[in-house]
Amino acid sequence: MIFWLNYRKTLDIRAAPSAHPRRARGLLSRDHQMKFFRFLPFLGIFCCLFLSSCGDLGTMGFNSDATGIHNSSVFKFLNPSNLFRLTSTNNSKRFYPAPVSNSVVKTARSFKRDKHGMPTYPDRVRHRVVRTTAYSHEENEVGVPWRKNALGTYLKYGAVRSAAADWSKYPVGTKFKIKGLPYTYIVDDYGSALVGTNTIDIYHPNLSSMRRWGNRHIEIAVIQWGDWDRTLNILAGRTHHTHTRKMYYAARAKLKAGKVARN
Repeated sequence: MIFWLNYRKTLDIRAAPSAHPRRARGLLSRDHQMKFFRFLPFLGIFCCLFLSSCGDLGTMGFNSDATGIHNSSVFKFLNPSNLFRLTSTNNSKRFYPAPVSNSVVKTARSFKRDKHGMPTYPDRVRHRVVRTTAYSHEENEVGVPWRKNALGTYLKYGAVRSAAADWSKYPVGTKFKIKGLPYTYIVDDYGSALVGTNTIDIYHPNLSSMRRWGNRHIEIAVIQWGDWDRTLNILAGRTHHTHTRKMYYAARAKLKAGKVARN
């Protein structure tokens, strides 16, 4: 078919000089149209590559609250004013936390350490230096439902953001602030690699953002402790897994010993 069109086009062009002037112009304009249509596939490929490279921009504008991805705020980045805000230099400063205070580092020296060398704080201490890592649903881990946390709800990345931790250290629902960032983080997830450590895993909506965060020590302030009773009720039905069983018995022992803080 393509060969026939090219052959017909060649005949038309050759006939153009001897044809009527008006018909000759029509034949030549049709030749330009054919060139344009042959260019369309390449234009489509270019647009696809351009849009895929803009994935981070859309994610930065992604505002997921308790309703998850089914929210009209997902498309707020399409507003030109929001687009300017997202691409401004001030926005990049909101990604990285502020340096840890010397006073917090000094206080941490008096506590026991976990396997990563990070202090294990009693619940009465709310200002802490912690080791953080990052994770994303785009890692596609086996057995992990798409964009869901351990509670079965959607992971958050808006004014309130999701975090994972050992629930015997930070019970479900614990809220904290990261120094230098305006967001509130809530512990609504856990991970097997976090059990027995004081590490907090910060949720990010894509792999690029996750890798930018990496592994860093930050200062946090616990603004509200989670619900220990709810934590035990959830973990009690999941003791067939090794990591959840460890969290369950550690949380229960801590609760019985009266070493937990109440708001």
